[in-house]
Amino acid sequence: MQTRIEQARQGVVTDEVRAVARDEGVDAESLAAALACGEVVITRNRRRTDIQPLGIGTNLRIKVNANLGTSRDALDVEREIRKAKAALEAGADTVMDLSTGGSLADIRGRLMDAVHLPMGTVPVYEAAARAMDRGSSFCEMTEDDLFAVIADHLRQGVDFLTVHCGVTLRTLELMERQGRLLDVVSRGGALLIAWMRYHECENPLYTQFDRLLDLAREADATLSLGDGFRPGATADATDRAQVHELILLGELQARALERGVQVMIEGPGHVPMDQIQANVLLEKRLCRNAPFYVLGPLVTDRAPGYDHITGAIGGALAGWAGADFLCYVTPAEHLGLPDEEDVRAGVIASRIAATAAELARGRPGSREAEQAMSRCRKALDWEGMFRHALDPRRAEAVRGKAPPGDENVCSMCGEFCAVKIQREMKRSGRQTP
Repeated sequence: MQTRIEQARQGVVTDEVRAVARDEGVDAESLAAALACGEVVITRNRRRTDIQPLGIGTNLRIKVNANLGTSRDALDVEREIRKAKAALEAGADTVMDLSTGGSLADIRGRLMDAVHLPMGTVPVYEAAARAMDRGSSFCEMTEDDLFAVIADHLRQGVDFLTVHCGVTLRTLELMERQGRLLDVVSRGGALLIAWMRYHECENPLYTQFDRLLDLAREADATLSLGDGFRPGATADATDRAQVHELILLGELQARALERGVQVMIEGPGHVPMDQIQANVLLEKRLCRNAPFYVLGPLVTDRAPGYDHITGAIGGALAGWAGADFLCYVTPAEHLGLPDEEDVRAGVIASRIAATAAELARGRPGSREAEQAMSRCRKALDWEGMFRHALDPRRAEAVRGKAPPGDENVCSMCGEFCAVKIQREMKRSGRQTP
């Protein structure tokens, strides 16, 4: 069976491509061409019929992902379902199940049933968890164990997989030679490095990349090539290990495209503001404009409890520079498992970043949406303002906490409201109050 890429290369514009084009307001033939050359992916496992196809990449709206999942210290599946629904309500485009505790296949299935959004996973987590469930160290998982989990996830309908194929012995050597303040902070990257050291051999996701392509091709799922050496401290940004891994991912992306397999590239991480544009440019040049999926980036290490803000600042800059997909960061980042309000705050913060970036990039419709809000403000049309707000619920709640005496204004300026004064001046024909 042909994959989406192969159909697009033959000039076939499928109903799926047309549906994405309608949603995005772009030309279907141009979208198919971008899909054919790897600049766009459509994240829907061919086994899923319960979700709409979602396009990510060049000339498309910047998408937002929300991470969910249990841990061995927090096994409340119902809470994860509530969090998934909160992410959906806040406007997330995708969710990733990063669960490591409990019956993982069941949790995945329940989350997929609860929110009909494209779902991503990191299969190495489950491979490690299965080894530990057998009473072994996670380092004792076998190569076949890892690929069996990947196959299980794809059979269940997972739409995109984070696979850390660029975590190699050579990349590890480069990191150790240069030195890092915080070494490796990627959970998947750390698991694979520990496994490689234990077995004294190379990463099977790298050496058996063709085996991975066979599995992804069968499901027409997207491979999200993970950044196991992403910087976890601003001091480590854009170092040899990070850039070497990105070079490898670009080479693997080319091999995937030859096989008709869709690929995204994952990016940092903790990055100072002055390096974000360069990081996006590197990815776009080294990976032939593949969709770029960034975590944040977080622009300072010093704001625990507020990392949804540091991530939104970095996300806005990355989106403006050309990133295509923002992984949210919640206020609980670096501190603990997020709750529903953390999830909601993280999604909204990333959506604000995406909206700001699209306005700066001149995406069609962005300026009109901004002006619609401004017109409502000029008219003191509060219902209209709520309607155009990225988070209407929050806007209404804040206004309701301190209701003004005059319902036309807010309680901050009251009778000194600048907009009201200007309106009254124009009505009376006077130039001064």
